[in-house]
Amino acid sequence: MTTPAPRVRNHRKKQSRRRRLPMRYMLPFLFLVALLAMLMLRGYVHSEILADHRIQPPAATDRVPEQVLEGGPVIDARSTTEPAKTLRIPDHRIVLTFDDGPDPVWTPRVLDKLKEYDAHGVFFVTGTMASRYPDLVERMVKEGHEVGLHTFNHPDLSYQSTGRIDWELSQNQLALAGAAGIRTSLFRPPYSSFADAMDDKSWPVTQYVGSRGYLTVVNNTDSEDWKRPGVGVISRNATPKHGKGAIVLMHDSGGDRSQTVAALGHFLPKMQEKGYEFTNLTDALGAPSAHTPVTGYALWKGKAFVSAVEVSEHITDVLVVGLAVIGVLVLARFGLMLLLSFAHARRVRKKDFSWGDPLTRPVSVLVPAYNESKCIANTVRSLVASDYPLEVIVIDDGSTDGTADLVDRMRLPGVRVVRQRNAGKPAALNNGIAHARYDIIVMMDGDTVFEPSTVRELVQPFADPRVGAVAGNAKVGNRDSLIGAWQHIEYVMGFNLDRRMYDMLGCMPTIPGAVGAFRREALNRIGGMSEDTLAEDTDVTMALHRDGWRVVYAENARAWTEAPESVQQLWSQRYRWSYGTMQAIWKHRRAVIERGPSGRFGRVGLPFVALFMVVAPLLAPLIDVFLLYGLVFGPTGQTVVAWLGVLAVQAVCAAYAFRLDRERMTHLLSLPLQQVLYRQLMYVVLLQSWITALTGGRLRWQKLRRTGVVEAPGSMPSQGRPSTDRRPVA
Repeated sequence: MTTPAPRVRNHRKKQSRRRRLPMRYMLPFLFLVALLAMLMLRGYVHSEILADHRIQPPAATDRVPEQVLEGGPVIDARSTTEPAKTLRIPDHRIVLTFDDGPDPVWTPRVLDKLKEYDAHGVFFVTGTMASRYPDLVERMVKEGHEVGLHTFNHPDLSYQSTGRIDWELSQNQLALAGAAGIRTSLFRPPYSSFADAMDDKSWPVTQYVGSRGYLTVVNNTDSEDWKRPGVGVISRNATPKHGKGAIVLMHDSGGDRSQTVAALGHFLPKMQEKGYEFTNLTDALGAPSAHTPVTGYALWKGKAFVSAVEVSEHITDVLVVGLAVIGVLVLARFGLMLLLSFAHARRVRKKDFSWGDPLTRPVSVLVPAYNESKCIANTVRSLVASDYPLEVIVIDDGSTDGTADLVDRMRLPGVRVVRQRNAGKPAALNNGIAHARYDIIVMMDGDTVFEPSTVRELVQPFADPRVGAVAGNAKVGNRDSLIGAWQHIEYVMGFNLDRRMYDMLGCMPTIPGAVGAFRREALNRIGGMSEDTLAEDTDVTMALHRDGWRVVYAENARAWTEAPESVQQLWSQRYRWSYGTMQAIWKHRRAVIERGPSGRFGRVGLPFVALFMVVAPLLAPLIDVFLLYGLVFGPTGQTVVAWLGVLAVQAVCAAYAFRLDRERMTHLLSLPLQQVLYRQLMYVVLLQSWITALTGGRLRWQKLRRTGVVEAPGSMPSQGRPSTDRRPVA
């Protein structure tokens, strides 16, 4: 066998490394898989997956042996060579049996009564309840009671296959092993009655269960406590006739068992006074104990199962709390958005509303650009077409695709190019600020296109000397694809409607990098654009709030940007945004305890940002998780109605946001699909950001691939776009 050449081996190693999924992707995926597994396990142990509530009607009895129909309540069909036999309880002995437990409310009370009168009995437990309340099974065994199987989730076994019967028994035994470290040889079929009620449907089940090594235990005295007829009636029904022995049927689960507990307090001492002994089944029959200790792998398997069930129960409780929290947050957010957005729209549209005297003095527009050759021509042309006096400074951040040369060759008036080595967007913006001539500085991305009126609308709020920054209205230009349409909804509803709300609350969290303006004095006071976080726009906005500046929203200052067109690019962008927002919140956390403007922002702005931009998006998918859970496990109708109610609230908010932005409503047709698919992607991205933050990871700036297809509505197509086929600039 020949050994591959070193170059081939190295190539294969590189391919192997490329195929390996990064841990930052694996952790969210594994978390979601684990969460789904826990929910499935919860549905499993709550009888919500394989539940079968059919009950067999009475059938003929001609195939049931006569000795079984006329025999005792214990049926031994374990022998394959001899006929089945039955056993009776000796006189003056009572075997109390309790079905359907353990129950966290009633089983402890039943056990307390038995302990009080030094009585013992047999508890026929279901696997679903035993796995959820293992401590009660353990207490039964420790206090000397016997435990029997009542199947895992209580189906009528006459409807089930032998495979399903085996599964019911084995899963029931698994729960017992995990709860008390035992297995048992006692079995009681669900919906069973006296021995003479055995028929041609139930008898084959008894035979099969006997062949698996189990004693089938029915009863010959039914207290009928499940009817809740009253304490006296239960006690009379449970009393054997003429001093005979009996197996008495009672229940410690399945509903309100207060009458059963009260009846035991009357029945036990009364029968003991008559000379009756309350004992285990095997003690009454003089047989070996029904319990066998479980060791080794079987024991650890049972304990692992019970532990997993416990975790699933706690996780579900946490999820329910989380669902309640997100429900409150979603309704509060939507309510605030609608109310405050309406107030914002009324304020802006008032005839007497004004920021002050109209501004006409020139401004500087900064365009940081890194490998934006496909977009930069449209960007710069849109600025030159502005109806407001301005200078344009393109800061080329070490592009290798000829971006700077392309702008130079365009020879547009008022446009300058500043070149620097690649240092990142914050450094490029600070370099641009240093070269800017004017006191108001507009910032935009290299892939964004302004309308002619955008700069004029954006700078008017600076007539108010308290305003330090203004957020514009970023619009998705490439909305023809499904992802683009979803992002269009998100921008109009999730960003711009939010900004109206935050404007009214005085805690605008972010000046979008695509369209924002700053007062130079404000930037100088906070030290310019910071490189501490990956969300420099959020970072600088929070810093301005803490310095006492107003940050407002100009809804008519529209900018058209190119949103990512692939899931991978969208993931990269939102991952950076989410992680950068967390960094900014953490950086400015001391504002919560500070005084003055910083303290006001810290105690109002930071909680709002944390709740509505971090916690709420992280918890929002719980709505869809419980939708899936309800569809699979029920109640399906109520679940669907609740989910549609949430969707209706979102649709109302989205429609109002589209109306404010004068957008066509047809894009909202994809809203339901956006909520099912797009929101889950955003959830995974945010979860990944949390994991990166908690593990101390460091995320790099990630450049997105652009196509240059976005132009301002109504603009003329660019003519004679210069060739970008250039060698890299040194």
